[in-house]
Amino acid sequence: MGLLELFLIAVGLSMDAFAVSVCKGLAMPRFDLRQGLLIALFFGGFQALMPLLGWALGEQFAHYVTAYAHWIAFVLLAFIGGKMLVDALRGDEGGEAAEGLVVSLGELTMLAVATSIDAFAVGVTFAFLDVAIAPSVALIGVTTFVISLGGVALGHQFGSRWERPSTIAGGLVLIAIGVKVLLEGLGML
Repeated sequence: MGLLELFLIAVGLSMDAFAVSVCKGLAMPRFDLRQGLLIALFFGGFQALMPLLGWALGEQFAHYVTAYAHWIAFVLLAFIGGKMLVDALRGDEGGEAAEGLVVSLGELTMLAVATSIDAFAVGVTFAFLDVAIAPSVALIGVTTFVISLGGVALGHQFGSRWERPSTIAGGLVLIAIGVKVLLEGLGML
């Protein structure tokens, strides 16, 4: 597999993380580079870790996880998106917002896992294609990091102007991504 194909896979895998990063940027009253880097680091890190795990486990355990991956992603994204909607409709800034954080580490971990489950299946595929795993996961991680950081910045540009409506939109986007993942996993899309 060539560098171009790996890069296109990396970009494709990072799209869910980009959408969620935009949502997190929407919630930033002012752009905080440290938080943006943390969000991008979590998404890039998990996007690199999951194909590595898939590659390491290969076919022997993959069917156990991939059979339920769409449900796991759906539940996590719908829960977090629903929480964003409830907070926005109540006018609640959220527990961490009072301390200046857009997202808690627990929520960030759930989002990173939910948006990188598909990368696990890609890792299993890498095992069968005899792909050099270290440069592949590094490329996936770095690409997702850069795209996610850009998503946070882009989301902030819109969110700082329209905080409440953009938080509602962000919650709806997370739920929509969850529904899309679920429908794809069930073979309906």
